[in-house]
Amino acid sequence: MPNQNPEQIARDNIDKLLVACGWIVQSRNSVDLNAGLGVAVREYPTDVGPADYVLFVGGEPRGVIEAKPENQGVHLTQVEDQSAGYANSKLKYLENNPLSFVYESTGTLTRFTDYRDKKPRSRPVFAFHRPETLHELSKESDTLRNRLLELPELPTHGLRDCQIKAITNLEASFKENRPKALIQMATGSGKTFTAITFIYRLLKYANAKRVLFLVDTRNLGEQAEQEFMAYLPNDDNRKFTELYGVHRLRSPFFPPDSQVYISTIQRLYSVLKGEDLDPSSEEENPNEVSWQPKAPMPVEYSERLPIEFFDFIVIDECHRSIYNLWKQVLEYFDAFEVGLTATPDNRTFGYFNQNVVSEYTHQQAVLDGVNVGFDTYLIDTEITRQGASLWKGEYVDHREKLSRKKRWGQLDEDMVYNERQLDRSVVNPNQIRLVVKTFREHLPNLFPDRKDENGKFEVPKTLIFAKTDSHADDIINIVREEFAEENQFCKKVTYKTEEDPKSVLTSFRNDYYPRIAVTVDMIATGTDVKPLEVLLFMRDVRSRNYFEQMKGRGTRTIELDDLRKVTPTAKFTKDHFVIVDAVGVSKSCKTDSRPLDKKPGVNIKDLMMAVAVGNRDEETFSTLASRLIRLGKQITAVQAEQFKEMAGGKSIHDVAESLLAAYDPDKIETIREQARQADPQASEDNIESAVTAKQKELIEAAARPVTGKLTDFVEKVRKDLYQIIDTVNPDKLVNVGWDKDNVQNANALIDDFAAWIAEHKDEITALQIFYSQPYRRRELTYKMIKDLAEQIRLDRPLLSPLNVWRAYEQLGEKDGSPRSELTALVALIRKVCGIDEKLTDYSKTIDRNFARWVFDKQSGSVKYNEEQMAWLHMIKEHIANSFHIEREDFETVPFAPAGGLGKMYQLFGSDMDSILNEMNEALAA
Repeated sequence: MPNQNPEQIARDNIDKLLVACGWIVQSRNSVDLNAGLGVAVREYPTDVGPADYVLFVGGEPRGVIEAKPENQGVHLTQVEDQSAGYANSKLKYLENNPLSFVYESTGTLTRFTDYRDKKPRSRPVFAFHRPETLHELSKESDTLRNRLLELPELPTHGLRDCQIKAITNLEASFKENRPKALIQMATGSGKTFTAITFIYRLLKYANAKRVLFLVDTRNLGEQAEQEFMAYLPNDDNRKFTELYGVHRLRSPFFPPDSQVYISTIQRLYSVLKGEDLDPSSEEENPNEVSWQPKAPMPVEYSERLPIEFFDFIVIDECHRSIYNLWKQVLEYFDAFEVGLTATPDNRTFGYFNQNVVSEYTHQQAVLDGVNVGFDTYLIDTEITRQGASLWKGEYVDHREKLSRKKRWGQLDEDMVYNERQLDRSVVNPNQIRLVVKTFREHLPNLFPDRKDENGKFEVPKTLIFAKTDSHADDIINIVREEFAEENQFCKKVTYKTEEDPKSVLTSFRNDYYPRIAVTVDMIATGTDVKPLEVLLFMRDVRSRNYFEQMKGRGTRTIELDDLRKVTPTAKFTKDHFVIVDAVGVSKSCKTDSRPLDKKPGVNIKDLMMAVAVGNRDEETFSTLASRLIRLGKQITAVQAEQFKEMAGGKSIHDVAESLLAAYDPDKIETIREQARQADPQASEDNIESAVTAKQKELIEAAARPVTGKLTDFVEKVRKDLYQIIDTVNPDKLVNVGWDKDNVQNANALIDDFAAWIAEHKDEITALQIFYSQPYRRRELTYKMIKDLAEQIRLDRPLLSPLNVWRAYEQLGEKDGSPRSELTALVALIRKVCGIDEKLTDYSKTIDRNFARWVFDKQSGSVKYNEEQMAWLHMIKEHIANSFHIEREDFETVPFAPAGGLGKMYQLFGSDMDSILNEMNEALAA
């Protein structure tokens, strides 16, 4: 018969939890310590009074539990001295040492302290540790938290500064026994490598048993697995997977002999719930597109996966994974949590207790040369900015959104549409075409060096962000037309594409085609394409976090040889990418807030059916309300009346309002105040019970109109919805060009470069030569310039010659394009030193000076024949690329195959050395 006393109810719950965790619960009058490994004895007598529970493991007392009623959960930390008193007491009949493992519990809330720790601190735990665990812990010479205090100094060889800082600060956080820590590192700065490095140290030096690497898509899990397999520690010549077992979960089975487990949070949740997992649910980010058809249920204790199974949990892309029902997975385990993200928001900081052990932003990564920065190029059109008008009687296409079937007909009323309706309720192909055409025409200005041997411009890898799948299809068709290209030139990369999105993405990343990809939803980390050099925004984004993720697709660095595998005409290493803003996304206001529509990948039919069959969770209500509000703006007056009739007299706005009100915090607070006023003497528990009952009434009332019949009607209406195709209004280009912010940044970069050169002009040989008398420039060598470029790269990566050259380019203050980074550097120094008034491609300077030198020579008695001129041209080209020529250079190409130094002497005789000296001096003038 159930106990009614609150403390007895708590003990009943504790008994159930102990049994679930593998303990045998006994009363003190019927003790049998041989009944199993772990025995929990109730009301065991001690010299300070009876302990609520004493935990025996293998016949030895190891811990105590202090039981409290559920309504005392808030006071558990206040009874720690009481439970510690029992742990330090002498048990009746035994000469025991103080007991190490101490719990305070209400049966629903439990706290645990390990008094073997040097600084014992209680922590919340989901359940009790299993007897086997306490048995193993008892045999260890020291605790995990004590071992963390002894972590050796980090060897820094092969690590970036940002990685050293992250690991060092994280380990300091562990030593302070902080349960959660957040590592913020910019995309491309090596978050996973950093994580594997500290995981290696935890396994090796802290003797951690198991570490969970948690992701939210299979794609991220596969990438992490590959990085673990490739990782080579800097203190061992064996790979990580030769030292420790790494297992990526593909089924509910957890092999106990691995040290690192890689799992999606979806799979882990399904294991804890004891449910099967649809493999497709691991394909997509659950917080963006996937939908659980039932309201989240509390996670239950799993014998297969006890709370102590992992010592550490590393949460990749934690700005996504810690919300909604997934938060329960993280709070189940008794483990340290480490979050990894490039784009945290306020919720992320809050979840990790503001314990940010590393902040390495995109700006810092660009300054360090870890990432590349971006420039913004604007395309602004009249219709993009303000929309357009169509008049009643105008003949236009009406296109069904889903089937894309068209109907030619007249408008029955005037229509004025704004920029927000564009590509949703109205499509203006002229606007899309003008943006795409302008982009095509100006691409050569953005990448002036991208021409093949036949003079054809090569389009850099470009990703276009579209508003919807329908919008993406329109863009693809127009891109193919405007670029006069075939199907493979431009493809859709989206979860809803007919082709396998992963194979299209792989081709986009590794193959020549497609050159342009269009996407709606594949924006998250794990879709990185290193050769990507252009992001074209044809959709606006109001979320700051989401915008940063989208920009992050272009920040990855790539070596020149790798870039040339997919973009053969590339002449330089990727040092920047270009954002082409065709919708004002770079200027629109951004917030950290999340949209009302919290399940963007779920269609309205599924949402309504979920409510119709009993789903009552807040996110479903909120999202359905958002969809109904949107639908209400699109349907006709007749359809609105039909909806009202089927919804029991409630308009579409009324139904949406009721759904939102059911979970409105202000509404709930009003109910709470009304309950207090109705019964001023009522306890807080009674008040909350009344509030809960009233809210349940609101929830059920809001859900009542949503029936299967109404769902069918809405689905029919939705299918009938169409887009107006406006081919009547032509679009006009309002503005095109670099963002004015780029000009300010360009001037600042040029000033920084000039300041750096001036600061080092007396200490670097190459700079001393430029600032000396003109004749000294003949002393300049290739090695001097290369060493100077390397010093700039190490000291100030952002001042790389090509970056500074591009800054001049944006100001329109350059003549020509450099052949290489080193020739760009020489030209820049000549400009900064005042040798050249305008920044000029060094090869042009060499050509000009060569022409002048030849003219001066031949104006006298010297007349060079055709063969001699050919050799002089070869010398000129060598100086243009290597800055200086010496006798030894004639042993290399192109001189050696043509006869080398002997041929040079044969052609010019005793004048050979003087010609070389003259050309070194004259061409560098």
